[in-house]
Amino acid sequence: MKYTTEFRDPTLVQSIMAEIRSTVSRPWVIMEICGGQTHAMLKHGLDQLLPPEIELVHGPGCPVCVTSLELIDKALAIASQPEVIFTSYGDMLRVPGSGRDLFSIRASGGDVRVVYTPLDAVKLAQANPDRQVVFFAIGFETTAPANAMSVLQAKSLGLNNFSVLVAHVCVPPAIQAILASPDNRVLGFLLAGHVCAVMGFWEYPPISRQYGVPMAVTGFEPVDIGLGILETVKLLETGRVEVVNAYERVVKYEGNPQAQEVIQRVFEVCDRKWRGIGAIPASGWKLRSAFSDMDAELRFPVSAIQPEESSNCISGKILQGLMKPHQCTAFGTLCTPEHPLGATMVSSEGACAAYFNYRRAAFSDQA
Repeated sequence: MKYTTEFRDPTLVQSIMAEIRSTVSRPWVIMEICGGQTHAMLKHGLDQLLPPEIELVHGPGCPVCVTSLELIDKALAIASQPEVIFTSYGDMLRVPGSGRDLFSIRASGGDVRVVYTPLDAVKLAQANPDRQVVFFAIGFETTAPANAMSVLQAKSLGLNNFSVLVAHVCVPPAIQAILASPDNRVLGFLLAGHVCAVMGFWEYPPISRQYGVPMAVTGFEPVDIGLGILETVKLLETGRVEVVNAYERVVKYEGNPQAQEVIQRVFEVCDRKWRGIGAIPASGWKLRSAFSDMDAELRFPVSAIQPEESSNCISGKILQGLMKPHQCTAFGTLCTPEHPLGATMVSSEGACAAYFNYRRAAFSDQA
């Protein structure tokens, strides 16, 4: 497929890896912020092609994984209501709450439906005027424009039976939280290309300079990821603290102004809890007061929910790049995609799921 296969060219990938090997002279820890990049790296074996001096660690770039347990439990409580049609992307259905998941709610009679876009949920509200339709609006900046458009569309249609449970999180504050931690090991970042396609990368140079950590905007195909790593290694080796764009065919410095304008019309910045990490100031979006009548947290009585996280799950340390999935004692035994303890095992972008799907045998051999 044009614009895909050429970025999976094994000869080109090997050439990039050879340049990385000839450039690196000392150990470097690099974090890819996006779970999609984690999966691509392991699926294509890029981690095994890198020289031993390069250690890749995996960041909190999976919105399903970092959606707080409190919001998951609120989703479960809302989805259990008999008058509700609860809609979500498929990944969310198997993410465990304190005791259940959305699949179990559906199995016990709740009307939980998978949608492919938030506008599908708006159409459901139009078709079911006697039911309350709730959309679980998760995601980083990438999904925010479409989620914002669903709110504007429902508002313009006068739909009083549509609401959203907002769980939006933003990447730059999460990077700052990682770099500010006294346990931080990350020396360079691969930035998420899809987030930067929406928001640009103008937010990152001040963070890069503040913490002295170079960054590269990176795509999702093997060549893209290899180039991102190479650019980051070059910056590290020469001591340059910069943000470079290794995904120029998609990302511009300013991003997509029209998408940003839609986001700003509907959402405003708020503090947000991240699952396994905790509260990060100004790291999320919530509905503006003009749209508060469409806020599911206000429409349904869920404010008193107190979540309980599994004590066996180390996803918080994994999401901060402090541990790898195979270092968890529950990995592949107590915790599997069929019976996950945490969201990082069940999400299609979760680091634990990537290790389970692509590297489990290798780590079993080491045991």
